[in-house]
Amino acid sequence: MVASRVVGIFGPQAAPMKRLRREAAQRGKLLDATEGRRTRSILITDSDHVLLSAINPETLAARLEQAFEGGER
Repeated sequence: MVASRVVGIFGPQAAPMKRLRREAAQRGKLLDATEGRRTRSILITDSDHVLLSAINPETLAARLEQAFEGGER
């Protein structure tokens, strides 16, 4: 399951997250899933990819938790 590869979910406002986003773009490891909307969360995967999402971090965390509780892998 893709959800098991997520290492962390963070808000985009902090300076380290802005730096991480910039560095991931330079390495070609940035995926923008916002569809033109404002970035509300940044996900980091075990493959060192950085994903931008327009969904709040709390909502994403709840969805991932549901996926794990449902037995999906």
